[in-house]
Amino acid sequence: MPDEERALVQRATTHDPHAFAQLYDRYVARIYKYIYYRTGASMSVEDLTAQVFLKAWESIASYRWTERPFAAWLFRIAHNLIVDHYRQHREFVSIDDLTLPNGDAPGLDDLAHSHLNEDLLRQAIAKLTDDQQQVIILKFLEGYEVEQIADLLGKDERAIRSLQHRALATLQRILHKGKVEL
Repeated sequence: MPDEERALVQRATTHDPHAFAQLYDRYVARIYKYIYYRTGASMSVEDLTAQVFLKAWESIASYRWTERPFAAWLFRIAHNLIVDHYRQHREFVSIDDLTLPNGDAPGLDDLAHSHLNEDLLRQAIAKLTDDQQQVIILKFLEGYEVEQIADLLGKDERAIRSLQHRALATLQRILHKGKVEL
């Protein structure tokens, strides 16, 4: 798979739209989830996800393959856009705008319960350090293994395990004591 991905990336760097479309298909859901759990606002998530791939397309010609996976470059673009987004916006979500990430439209009770749980989790994750947030999202929401996260973030596997351990302990304290504030 790494050789196949490398070939796709090399073709994409020449602005091959078919190669870039394959990379998009491979990573769009992961980038969407990453942004969703960092921001929570569904309209912003779609916009930011689109911006990630637009920026990637615009600068793909300057991308150079390294030991780190291509996904690391996309997650870095997403991270930078999230930081910029928070600098520029303070959003409030109307109850009328609430939808689940998969687009389902459950009953009002299910919707309220689901969003309360997601909001509590998102708020608890937001209290972690930036590195801890990235590790938790990549590990438990994206399903990456520790080795893959280390590659994505350019860190040692022991550092990732340590970040994960501290983040989980902090999340447990926050959620157990109900210290998540709206």
